[in-house]
Amino acid sequence: MDNQRLLIWVTFGVLLWLTWQAWMQDYGPRPEPAAPVTREAAPPPVAEPGAVPELPESAAEPAPGEATAAPRDRVPEGEAAAPEVIRVRTDVLDVEISTRGGTLQRAVLLDYPVHKDRPEELVTLLSRDRDNLGLVQAGLIGRGEGPQPNHLADFEAERLEYTLGEDDELRVSLTWSNDQGLSVVKQYTFERGSYIIRLEQTVVNDGDAPWEGAPYAQILRHSVPQDRSMFDVDTYSFHGPLFYDGNKASKLDRDDLLSDGPFKASVTDGWVAAIQHHFLVAVVPPAGTRQHFTIGVADDVATASVISDTHSVAPGTGTTFSQVLFVGPKLQEQLEQVTDSLTLAVDYGWLTILSEPLFWLLSWVHGFVHNWGVAIIIVTILIKLVFYKLTEASGRSMAKMRELAPRMKALQERYKDDRQQLSQAMMELYRREKVNPAAGCLPLLIQMPFFLAFYWVLLESVEMRQAPFMLWIDDLSSRDPYFILPLIMGAAMFFQQKLNPAPADPVQARVMQIMPLVFTVFFAFFPSGLVLYWVTNTILSIAQQWRINKVVEEESRRRRGLKTPAKGSTKGGRKKGDEDKPDAA
Repeated sequence: MDNQRLLIWVTFGVLLWLTWQAWMQDYGPRPEPAAPVTREAAPPPVAEPGAVPELPESAAEPAPGEATAAPRDRVPEGEAAAPEVIRVRTDVLDVEISTRGGTLQRAVLLDYPVHKDRPEELVTLLSRDRDNLGLVQAGLIGRGEGPQPNHLADFEAERLEYTLGEDDELRVSLTWSNDQGLSVVKQYTFERGSYIIRLEQTVVNDGDAPWEGAPYAQILRHSVPQDRSMFDVDTYSFHGPLFYDGNKASKLDRDDLLSDGPFKASVTDGWVAAIQHHFLVAVVPPAGTRQHFTIGVADDVATASVISDTHSVAPGTGTTFSQVLFVGPKLQEQLEQVTDSLTLAVDYGWLTILSEPLFWLLSWVHGFVHNWGVAIIIVTILIKLVFYKLTEASGRSMAKMRELAPRMKALQERYKDDRQQLSQAMMELYRREKVNPAAGCLPLLIQMPFFLAFYWVLLESVEMRQAPFMLWIDDLSSRDPYFILPLIMGAAMFFQQKLNPAPADPVQARVMQIMPLVFTVFFAFFPSGLVLYWVTNTILSIAQQWRINKVVEEESRRRRGLKTPAKGSTKGGRKKGDEDKPDAA
């Protein structure tokens, strides 16, 4: 087997796979952009509120898929006074809550600018803007007629301004009541440094008849197709609903929801989220409870709702319904605090089995060095050490191939008109010299899974978003602004080629010569953290192969009884003209 031919095919195979993946993304789900909204901007006109989900038909035996989200009555325009707005500010969130239903209608992430060079523009996950709609609505639905404490009802607030200050916890309460003796307290709890919002809805029945109903919550997000661009990695991330059924998480494609209708399911330990690159909004019901989910798209708005089975509250008693909301970045440590399965919102693709431990290792190293770029370099060194013996064997084979290059050239000249005899002679030479021509591909085969795993970790881990390294690299998750790292990588690959045996075939040799240029262009738009990994790995490979070449060369000299190369000899101790001898094979 021709080592260089296999190496070329493996390389082009990887490039072809990446190209295919990009093509599939171009024609796959088309998310909406994460449009920035500054804190100072005045809220645009509010979009029409979402429909109220309907109660399950039976609390005893709810059939899978029977949960519905058919529209119910909306608040007629002009018949209700404009709701008041409660402003809540913690150390990480700036939130607006409407007194109409206690809806979360705005959420700004104070620590996450949209662009690093414009820190005043902050990521806004929830908004009343029709072009960037994001709402979290929650409430209670009761059986029978009359006013309901749902997200269309008007609540009363104790005050309209809340600030966390020096406290570790902040509680915001809204109240509602009717003339049948039913009262509801809706309470949001915010915590310092956390994007977890705990929601409790307490029902007190002071009436004469039992109250029967259920809690619900739903996420509304703007949903439109989006053009993708190779210059913006954000456009290749999935934007849309994510549903967890207790076993696995599934992305729900906008086009499928439009063509097939709403997705419906009834499961235990499920949750629903609206995700985008690095950020999400999620509703997580209590563990161990059966919930009914409905997810659909209409009028460019994706609605993901969850409602529980009905509960009965006897006269003179009360009960509290709890839910957990998450509105913020995909910080895996905080996602795990809600539930372990919520970390599935961080999409590492089919290499999750490798990406997750790689992220853990990077995080562990980062805890000591406090620099993600340095952590990438250290982890690359650790990976190189783990596979050192394996790559050493491959390197020795490459070095021996380099030593055999003159003899292989002589065989090609001798049997240039007999391909079969040439193949047999070369295989005999490999066997006698104990050389494996395919071993040179092993380092590349080892590197590619880690390369792809690094790609997904850098692309999906918000912990590395806008993370600086040093000098001109101020964001490891985006491309090098001056293309310096890709150029260094191309130069390193060029020098690496010089340490390896040149292909005997002139066509292959020319292809190998342009490979550093191809990779330089290809890597120019990759995240700089990924290029840093490849540069570090290439430099370590150069150092390892240089050392192996020296060792093999010394072994060859000792085997021939030579301390130094004889005058007129080629590298490796063979005299000039030996390649022309018939017994060179």
